[in-house]
Amino acid sequence: MKSTLSVALCFLIVVSHPLGECWEAPSFCHELQCPEYTVVNTYDNFEERHYQPSQWITQDIPSIHKDDVTAGFWKLYNFLQGENNEKKVIPTTRPGLVSVNEDPGSGKPKVSVSFFIAPNTVLPKPNVETIKVENRPSATIYVRVFGGFASEDDARKNRAMLTKDLKAEGKQFNDKRYEGAGYDPPWNLFNRHNELWIYAA
Repeated sequence: MKSTLSVALCFLIVVSHPLGECWEAPSFCHELQCPEYTVVNTYDNFEERHYQPSQWITQDIPSIHKDDVTAGFWKLYNFLQGENNEKKVIPTTRPGLVSVNEDPGSGKPKVSVSFFIAPNTVLPKPNVETIKVENRPSATIYVRVFGGFASEDDARKNRAMLTKDLKAEGKQFNDKRYEGAGYDPPWNLFNRHNELWIYAA
């Protein structure tokens, strides 16, 4: 029955999708829903992906320090687990994002954490007023993959390496914004998949 339903859903996607393709989330999404993308080009150290419009829940945090990131994700996780006006549990997805937007004038970063929301999900109102819903437009994103338990230092190093590679390839990109995407829960100790995202200009 499950396989028949999957085929039927895939058929509907093929009929409605402008490219006539059926999206299959990559293995690092662990059979959970992920934002849909197409690989535009593959380079030695990064991928160029085109992402479809997507919905996220977001919490602003003071910094990319581990404690601030953890506290922000807990607020979002609790909302998804029923801390909302309907006591509704929302399906788990991947990835979790840490977003950094640097102010062009001061250089001071604005930091937030986000969880992807599966398409067609009707969201209840959060009990925590600082949680907001983001509708992101389609975008071209350059992605560098790295392993282990991601840290502030990992984010900075991978941003620097990806920036260097993008310049070498002559790519135009937003140098004031970057994001770290995590796909594994804390109890996964091996073969962890992390990504550093930089947006095309």
